[in-house]
Amino acid sequence: MELAIIGLLFLGTLLVLYGLGVPVAVAMGVTVITVMASPYGPSFNYTLISNQLLFGLNSFTLLAIPFYLLLGRLMNRSGFTEDIFEFANSVVGSVRGGIGYVNVLASLIFSGMSGLALADAAGLGRVEYSVMREYDYDKDVALGITGGSAIIGPIIPPSVPIIIYGVLAGESINALFLAGIIPGFLLAVTLLLSVAIVTRIRGYGATGTFDPRRVLETFGTAAIALVIPVLIIGGILSGLFTATEAGAITVVYITISGMVFGDLTISKIVAETRDAAVETFSLTFIIAIAAAYGLVALELRLPMMLVDAITGVTTDPTYMLLLLVALFLVVGTFMETVAAITVLVPVLVPVIDIAGIDPIHFGIVMVLTLMIGLLTPPLGIILFVLEQVTDASLEEVMRAIVPYYVPLLIVLLIIVFVPETTTYIPYEFL
Repeated sequence: MELAIIGLLFLGTLLVLYGLGVPVAVAMGVTVITVMASPYGPSFNYTLISNQLLFGLNSFTLLAIPFYLLLGRLMNRSGFTEDIFEFANSVVGSVRGGIGYVNVLASLIFSGMSGLALADAAGLGRVEYSVMREYDYDKDVALGITGGSAIIGPIIPPSVPIIIYGVLAGESINALFLAGIIPGFLLAVTLLLSVAIVTRIRGYGATGTFDPRRVLETFGTAAIALVIPVLIIGGILSGLFTATEAGAITVVYITISGMVFGDLTISKIVAETRDAAVETFSLTFIIAIAAAYGLVALELRLPMMLVDAITGVTTDPTYMLLLLVALFLVVGTFMETVAAITVLVPVLVPVIDIAGIDPIHFGIVMVLTLMIGLLTPPLGIILFVLEQVTDASLEEVMRAIVPYYVPLLIVLLIIVFVPETTTYIPYEFL
């Protein structure tokens, strides 16, 4: 009976508040206070709460968040996203169904700069969808490929969700960034295969002829942007700088390049910096509250109870991970990714430690699963973004996305059953 009351207080309060539209950080904070004030929770302690709020943010790693948020914004405002698309189009646009391949490849390239699925869908997605429609691709195909390829963003480094997971789980951001490389390319390959199948079924042709001069020309304009993922990944692999330092260096690089070669102006930089600062405050506030939320979860022994519940079903780490994937798929349908990570990671880190699941492997699996949630009704945010940046209705977007769940779920299962897809690069090169 006491366990049921604790569960109702700790999870019920949070879900009710979140369902009523209360911001997730406020909902978690109210839940912490409610549990502490009840006779079933730990004693109410102002010092404990204030220390968690302070030390939950006392992390050098967190400095990476504003840098990568700002980097994605500056990329969009500088005009380099269009350059990336034009370069990808010049390379594979002449292939049958080439614009579909361009969509995926452009998202793969852009993902190495933005770190956010929403940045891809909102920034590059508008361009990708418009061009596919101009070349007479069906609306559902243009929507499906654009939405599916946006998922690559938070897996290929840099990735804001992965940074947040790393901070809350106490894991190396460098290792997590490198762990996302193979899964990111697997996503791109399976989506490219999907494009090939759809192209043959729908009978789409090529959109032009291959012109080496055009390739060199577009590469020249896109080269400024193409340097960024090389700079980030190369710097981390070589040990020249950390993921946080890479973020700072690339922001300086794109600011100077955007002002000299792109469309950036001082007023645009100020506006994007202000908006990135607001987003940063929102994310760090959530992380601070999540630290207190996780501490209360430990005080209530919720992770241990969860371990007992899962081990009652299976003790195999892989099948335990599959059970957690099922949980993430459900959570991802109604909770935004960052919110889900901040709520679940503090509770689940002790669980995976006891279960013997590699935390680097687990982090990539968790982020990818929750990313799929961004495409899933009723609250998949990418669905709403695509509705806003295209001429499609929300219902059309939802129907168009359905076939592209298949390649995403195939990659997810590969990563779950073959942990080396995530652990090989970080453990081999770091």
